[in-house]
Amino acid sequence: MILKIILTRMAFYILLTSFTLIFLIPVGIMVTGSLKPDDLVLLEAGRLATFFPAEFRLTNYHEVLARVPFGRFMFNSIFITTTIVSCGLFVNSLAGYAFSRLQWCGRNWLLAGVIALIIIPLEAIAVPLFYEVTIFGWRNTYLVQIIPFIANAFSIYLFYTFFLGLPKELEEAARIDGAKPLSIFIRIVVPNAKPVFAAVAILTFLMQWGSFLWPLMVTHSEDVRPLPLGIAAFYTLPPLQWGDIFAFGVMMVLPVLLIFIVFQRWFIQGVATMGLKG
Repeated sequence: MILKIILTRMAFYILLTSFTLIFLIPVGIMVTGSLKPDDLVLLEAGRLATFFPAEFRLTNYHEVLARVPFGRFMFNSIFITTTIVSCGLFVNSLAGYAFSRLQWCGRNWLLAGVIALIIIPLEAIAVPLFYEVTIFGWRNTYLVQIIPFIANAFSIYLFYTFFLGLPKELEEAARIDGAKPLSIFIRIVVPNAKPVFAAVAILTFLMQWGSFLWPLMVTHSEDVRPLPLGIAAFYTLPPLQWGDIFAFGVMMVLPVLLIFIVFQRWFIQGVATMGLKG
């Protein structure tokens, strides 16, 4: 019996390790490729030297900065994404709190509509949304990349499910003392909801950081172009140098990695908590 349990656990860990390697190998190839001379990137592909090159250098990173306005692309992505995340946390958390705590006419119908919106992909509404922002004159601006994505049905639902699980005693005590709903939300609810705020912030950041289709449709200038469009244009820029492309990819992924490392404790706690409530 004990041997069976040990073998089962070993098989489970081997399977998990295999899946981990499948996801990590492309990242390792990208990182090591960004540090190798361009002529060795494809020459050493498929060999052990792919991960242990004989020569490391940072020339590829310097070439990226020299060939394209990478700093501008990075600023655009950071500004657009952080604005969506910060404004979205405020708007979506208030909406989630209203659905979970306040009683008002049409609440259940509107909540059902929000849940239904979760399954509608951007591609399904991209064209009518494109015409709408064209009427407003927002094309090729920051606004067109920010405003449509602040309110998010999935984020509202995550906040809603989390707030349902919070005990109501503190809120009721504050209400007895004369506190208004907004004051209760800011002073009582928010300090106890850090995990869901971190989880929503990371998920929104990841989703918006890699956004490609919508910026491609509504922007045509490097002044407002985010990193995903920047690397797509860089790929078509002659001469084709894989070391430079890998270096671009590493610099693009690094902020996402840093964000996750900083907030990983709250993110894991928030996902685990919401999973238990589900």
